[in-house]
Amino acid sequence: VNSVTALSCWSAKAPKEFTVFIQDFNSFVPRTNTCGELRSAHVGQQVTLYGWVQYQRQGLFLVLRDFQGLTQIVIPQDEAHSHVKKLLANAPVESVVRVTGIVAPRPPGQENPKMPTGDIEVKVEAAEILNSCKKLPFEIKDFVKKSEALRMQYRYLDLRSFQMQCNLRLRSQVVMKMREYLCNLHGFVDVETPTLFKRTPGGAKEFLVPSREVGKFYSLPQSPQQFKQLLMVGGLDRYFQVARCYRDEGSRPDRQPEFTQIDIEMSFVDQAGIQRMIEGLLQYSWPEERGSISTPFPSMTYEEALAHYGTDKPDTRFGMKIVDIGGSLQRSNIQFVQNALSYPRGAVKAICIPQGVRYLKNKDLESLKESAKSQFNQEIMEIICRPDGSLKSLLTKFLGEKQQSELIQALNMQVDDVALLAAGEHKQVCSALGSLRLETANLLEAAGLVLRDPTTFHFLWVVDFPLFLPKEENPTELESAHHPFTAPHPSDASLLYSDPTKVRSQHYDLVLNGNEVGGGSIRIHSAEQQRFVLEKVLKEDSEVLSHLLEALEFGAPPHGGIALGLDRLISLIVDAPSIRDVIAFPKSFKGRDLMGNAPDYVTPEELEPYHIQVSWPLAEKEAKKN
Repeated sequence: VNSVTALSCWSAKAPKEFTVFIQDFNSFVPRTNTCGELRSAHVGQQVTLYGWVQYQRQGLFLVLRDFQGLTQIVIPQDEAHSHVKKLLANAPVESVVRVTGIVAPRPPGQENPKMPTGDIEVKVEAAEILNSCKKLPFEIKDFVKKSEALRMQYRYLDLRSFQMQCNLRLRSQVVMKMREYLCNLHGFVDVETPTLFKRTPGGAKEFLVPSREVGKFYSLPQSPQQFKQLLMVGGLDRYFQVARCYRDEGSRPDRQPEFTQIDIEMSFVDQAGIQRMIEGLLQYSWPEERGSISTPFPSMTYEEALAHYGTDKPDTRFGMKIVDIGGSLQRSNIQFVQNALSYPRGAVKAICIPQGVRYLKNKDLESLKESAKSQFNQEIMEIICRPDGSLKSLLTKFLGEKQQSELIQALNMQVDDVALLAAGEHKQVCSALGSLRLETANLLEAAGLVLRDPTTFHFLWVVDFPLFLPKEENPTELESAHHPFTAPHPSDASLLYSDPTKVRSQHYDLVLNGNEVGGGSIRIHSAEQQRFVLEKVLKEDSEVLSHLLEALEFGAPPHGGIALGLDRLISLIVDAPSIRDVIAFPKSFKGRDLMGNAPDYVTPEELEPYHIQVSWPLAEKEAKKN
């Protein structure tokens, strides 16, 4: 009996027909079964299994493991099979073996209900050690803690763990369902785009690749952005790709220099069309074991997200929203409040921490205030609701009973709640309180209060972003909030030429549980408008994009698209602590491959064809540093 799994999908040619595919895990190989499929129905059958020795006990039995599960193997004790006993009893853990034997029921009382194969065992008749395993650097068990550096160094061993196997197989299944939805149901064309290209203005730093032409370099694309737009100019209408992307962002704790995105572009589409398509895609490909997701996803503007959550990627699984209390305090005699409210973009806002007195210690509150000061240069005042309903704060002496009552009502404060108040420039105040909101959630959960259920999935569209933002290093100059190909909001198109700082974009982000998992936009399809944005607004050299600008002059259709971050999406679905737990061979947080020791030095002779010389003393200094 072969191990089979039924998969189903709609037929592309006849959408009303249901096609069932059978997965046969034992085709093309000499095994009869996998280690995870044997049941009571197989009792009496002769089987051949291949796998790794998970566990061995006193020469009596061992547990054999493969990708699908575990099977208990009974080692023969009779003289006729003494060679088999010697072979298996001496096999080191994680050795690869082949066993042939008869499936038998386990003796009464010895069944293991925690194992899918726990009702049976295999009595061995013949065995072979295919490869013995030397001493392991760590045990291949999920509950055994090991450093991430060690896991990266021996990634091929880490991949044998149950959790990594589950993560990578679920990722594969989700991608396959996405292909079905896009290609079979909706006519998208899967196109591979080049990896070697040229520098793109703006955005993240790109990796350079030397060429044999003196002084000329390729760039590894941070996304297939230009290519997918050119495919729309080429009339493909609907493009999709599981795209490898590259960003040279240095040491980032939960980022990868190379990553994967589900890249999508469509012609003759608007923002609502892209959103409906993505909602359908996620609903179709969502793993059944994670429950269902409902559509349409809620939507909120960038300004609303910033005002209520202090971030453009709000976690809507819990409350503690930012509340504007300027109205309650505008008649107060508190000087710093009055100063803030006198600014053009001044604000006085607060978050209310439920049961903060019970769950937070004084050192926690001090830590939160210090965090706001160090990260945002923002002072924070706390307000505590006493058991008698009165407020305890340095501010209360400046507030009358009516003002205190209004404040309690505005923040919906209950006994033992703690409010954190900030006053100043609107964006700074919101950003600081948004950060404190998340830090506070961490503290409350560490103290035993459940706020964010990892098994619930809250999707959210964030829309109406600004098209441009002031540069951090020079606020008088502008840069694209996302990338220079994003079209302005139709209502703000005229402002592009008179006051670009006020222009909203047709950009949209998809947020899941406070994490950005996708982003896209309707693109500029007018060469004239694209040239104006590059040259007049962003002050970029448009010559770098001459090929794209010329393409837009040859009848480019209106088009738009989106990219989903596959690594981030899968890590949230499986509740992995890091995106590295859903990538087969990830880089460390410093961007290094600890298994293959990359990047590595090359010799001057190898560099010669590329007309590159390295300052070796400087390189040696760096090597000593690392």
